[in-house]
Amino acid sequence: MQLATRAVVTAALAALVAVAGYVGGIYVAGAAGLLALVFAIGWPSLAGLPFRPGSTVVVALGGLGAVAVVHYAADEPYLRDLPVVLAGAIVLAFINELLRRDGRPRLVESVSGTVAGTAVAVAVTGWVASGRSAGGESLVVTGATALAVGSAVVALTLAPLLGAVVTTLAATAAGALAGALLPEMGVVPGAALGFSVGVLVAALHALFDRLPALSRKTAALAAVTLPVTVTGTLVYVVGRVLGS
Repeated sequence: MQLATRAVVTAALAALVAVAGYVGGIYVAGAAGLLALVFAIGWPSLAGLPFRPGSTVVVALGGLGAVAVVHYAADEPYLRDLPVVLAGAIVLAFINELLRRDGRPRLVESVSGTVAGTAVAVAVTGWVASGRSAGGESLVVTGATALAVGSAVVALTLAPLLGAVVTTLAATAAGALAGALLPEMGVVPGAALGFSVGVLVAALHALFDRLPALSRKTAALAAVTLPVTVTGTLVYVVGRVLGS
């Protein structure tokens, strides 16, 4: 999958989260669950894990379980039960290795890669927790809008440093504009959130853009969903700092 295609798909996924955040409720959890599932399908290929079917199941169960736990949490803090989910996923990662019948080559790499993928999938719950917080709809819409714009700008053919600056500025502007249109957010908090998202998008682009694994379609699935999943936790943390 080419860079431009990956950027457009990531932007579309971010736009989907923005729409879900505007509608609110179960739709944010549904979008988060979908992202976790698609990421789980592609992560073992992107990370080059030796036992891909088992790793996919573990990452998917961890991500979907985390989304369910956060969505059905009775009150704040909505993320309080995530350590239990992660602990269960670690146990499943070891069970996954016990089920292998290939001599278990690259055992440590397989376990660590599966656990790392689960942690990324679990990060998508930040969208769910943000949506359930006071003023959360505006927070989700602003963060997802900044992510969509920043991801789209990545498709431009620019020098690495210039591309990072333009991506960050575009996401900041998008966050400020969204914040201005959403009274519960505001221009300055929106710009701060957009700046944080822009930095993250630029960093992930620099990290993953040249990976040979991206030539595989399944690996590309993880690459296009990863920015959206990890941004969920970033949006939640920045929202808590800003008091949104």
